[in-house]
Amino acid sequence: MQTRNPLLDEFAKLTTGAMGLAQAAGEEAKTAFRAQADRFVADMDLVRRDEFDALKAEIAALRAEVAALKAPARSPAKTVKKPATGTSTAGSPPQDAAG
Repeated sequence: MQTRNPLLDEFAKLTTGAMGLAQAAGEEAKTAFRAQADRFVADMDLVRRDEFDALKAEIAALRAEVAALKAPARSPAKTVKKPATGTSTAGSPPQDAAG
């Protein structure tokens, strides 16, 4: 059996209203914080993730290209053959067909 006590009814209404007010205030605070954070990030001039990834891939490709270009320069003995000692023709006159 339930009894109706006006004091308890008013207290229940008051606490329900207070909980609704607290929930609304929490949502308002979250919205204000998010807006402030968005303004802060916009002022910092940060790059987006997709721009960062594209630049990172481009740098990796350039590093590979530089490494490929440096590879022949590191081992010139393999690509250019030096003449043997004593085979220079700079001191002797060129020979003609008659000999």
